[in-house]
Formats: sequence, structure tokens, C-alpha cells
Amino acid sequence: MAPDRDHPREGAEVLCIGSELLLGNILNSNARWLAEALAALGIPHFRQTVVGDNGQRLQEAVREASRRCRLLITTGGLGPTTDDLTAQAIADCFGQSLELREDVLATIMARYKARRGQPIPASNRKQALLPKGAIVIPNPTGTAPGMIWEPRPGFVVLTFPGVPAELHAMWRQTVGPWLRQRSYGRGVVLSRILRFWGASESRLAEAAAAELAQTNPTVAPYAGTGEVKLRITASAETSQGAEALIAPTQARLMNLGGSSAYGCDDDNMASVVLKVLMERQETVATAESCTGGAVAAALTAVPGSSAVVLGGIVAYANAVKHKLLGVSTTDLERHGAVSPSVAKAMAVGVRQHLGADWGVAVTGIAGPGGGSASKPVGFVVFAVASGQGVITVTRRLNASRGRHWIQAVSVGTSLDLLRRQLLGLSLENPWV
Repeated sequence: MAPDRDHPREGAEVLCIGSELLLGNILNSNARWLAEALAALGIPHFRQTVVGDNGQRLQEAVREASRRCRLLITTGGLGPTTDDLTAQAIADCFGQSLELREDVLATIMARYKARRGQPIPASNRKQALLPKGAIVIPNPTGTAPGMIWEPRPGFVVLTFPGVPAELHAMWRQTVGPWLRQRSYGRGVVLSRILRFWGASESRLAEAAAAELAQTNPTVAPYAGTGEVKLRITASAETSQGAEALIAPTQARLMNLGGSSAYGCDDDNMASVVLKVLMERQETVATAESCTGGAVAAALTAVPGSSAVVLGGIVAYANAVKHKLLGVSTTDLERHGAVSPSVAKAMAVGVRQHLGADWGVAVTGIAGPGGGSASKPVGFVVFAVASGQGVITVTRRLNASRGRHWIQAVSVGTSLDLLRRQLLGLSLENPWV
């Protein structure tokens, strides 16, 4: 069935292709990234679809989209293997054949040889097959090019490979400017994510009821692992206009969140803590039991962390706590490995042993076993040591969320306590 030429089309749709997405083998991060990119251009975006590597179902999805939208963006299915069907399926939808683009093939061959030092396999030639009249989207980081193709007046298809880094580069280099030049957008839609650690979503939302009732900008809450996010979205003719709408609402919400408000957009607790440490030119070391080095991993995942992160010690066994961190056997025997006295000794020990300005320690019961009536699964003790002393905090995390959730929240809580100490904030969270 041919696309309906008379039905009015509007906005954009995203079609992600790949059986691995339907099977849950990989996370569909492309859909989220494209949604944000479209919003930044002010392009209305009404639907996202995922189909597997099946030519018939792919054609059905393209035909359906062609009746609804002006702009269809596809990801995936541009590789050299037999299950990469995107270009052929889209061409078939509109009764077009594919033609070999010699210029595209030459680029693919040169890049393949430069990277692997050998001729291109015959299978890769299919990546140079495009419908007649299609504009090539160069791929600066991979072999699979995309295309901009208008098979019918008023309907444009953009194709991208499924590799996120390749999609991002192709969008920024070619497609974003192409869309801006053709005024596909209606002004600008700008979003900002505000981040609050350890807050209750319901309590924070109730306190921010006035902001949640706004229409431009809008405010929407959603929960993450250990944190609550408030997304502010504004639409305006220009990015400056959208920013002006967001700014006062952002200020009110950050003020409302108090000490639980720690950052926005791409911030995470580790990056925020490291920024403060760098500004103060101070160092940190970690001592971990139940998190198994995840606190140190979170810190060192941030570029530039080597300037302030001296190292860490994973001390699961009591003998390691005693030998490497100086935890007394008396405390271990009398209070147990998961106790304020042991956490305190771990923080002090790692700070002294590694010569850091700050020592951060965590010990707990992540489960699923090992808990008791007095120390159930989810019982975690944190400590932060500095030259001025040591603070310890005990939390009872939700055991029903499972081991990985307890570990992840323990990492964030460790860093949040360090953040509060660095900034002189109260240890009590008003929005728990």
C-alpha cells in the first residue's frame, strides 16, 4: 500500500531498528538522545517505534509513519550483514531501487583500509547502496553512512547507524545544521534537569505544587536511583527566551530543595564532589566494604579525577580492615564489621594511610543474605573523616530493592555526605 499523499503530516517520528532492542540486549539510548536533539531544534516529536530486523515489519512501520509525520528518523540496520535491511526496505516502500554510489564506496574502502590495513570485505559494499536522489550523511567515525531522502513531497527520511557515537557525530556535523537551515522547528524547546539527592519524590512534588501547575515552563518530577529529578521545559522563539523562562523557576526549585539540591543536567554526585575538591585543592581516599570499590570507581570515572583522588581500599574481610586500615579487633568483635565505630576507623585509617585530606568509608549489608534482626539487609554505615574530625551516619535502605540498588544508593550517599561536609551543609535532609 502506497503512502497517503493527501493526509496532512506534522512533526517527527523516531524508528529504531534492531532485534537486540526488542530482546533487551542493549538499552535504546538513541531514542532518548534524538528526543532531546529534536526538542532543542523546536521540532515537534510525537511518536517512537521499535521494530526488529524484519523487512516486512520494517516496511509496515515506514508506511505508517509516512502517513503521519513530515520527518522520519531511523537508527540501526545500516551495517554490512544480511540482517541490515534499512536502506532496501525504505526504498521498497516507495518503489525505488538502490544504486551504488561510487563516491561513498571509495570513502568506505579508504576508511576500512586505514583502520584495518586490509581491503574491504565484499559485504561492506552494500553500505554504499542508496536510493536515487538521496543526500549522503557522512559518518566521520564509522563505515556506515546515513542518508537524507525525500521519497515524496513533504516527507523526509533520515537514516543513521545504531552506534550512538556515530549517530551523535553525524547529527552534529550534518543533520542538525540541515534541519536548522530548512526551518523544521517551531522556535526552541529547552529542558533542564534539576537533581535532588535522597529526597522523597512525593514530598518534593507536594512542596513544588505551584511550579508543577505551570504551563510554560512545565515542571515534571521523576525518581532515579536515590535521587529525584525535576525536569523544567520551556518553549520560546529563541534559546535565550526559553532560558529566561526557565531561570526563575529553576531558582525557586533549587531554593526549595535546600541541601538536597546538588546539581543539574549532566551533573552527578561524583562530578559535583570532585569540582569542590579541585576548587579547594584537597584530596580524598576511600575505604569500602559492601560497595566493593564502587565509590572510587564513581569518582575516577570523572575526567580529571586523578588530581584529587589518591586511591581506595576494598576491605571486605575483617583481617583486611584490621591490617590495612587499622580497625581494632576489639571493635570488630564487640560491634561487628557493620557499625559506626568500624566505619569511623575505616575512614580515619584510609585518610592516614594514603595521606588524603578526606577519608570516606562505607560498610553495610547489601544482601540478599547476611542480615539480622538488629542489622537487616540494607543496614549501611557511612563515615567521612577530615583533619577536623569524623562524622558517621547510619541508613536503613530498602531491602526489597535488591543488592545492586543498595550498593548504588550507598555510593551516592557516601559522596553526598562528603559533599555536605565540604560545603558545610546539614547532614539532615529536609525532604526524606
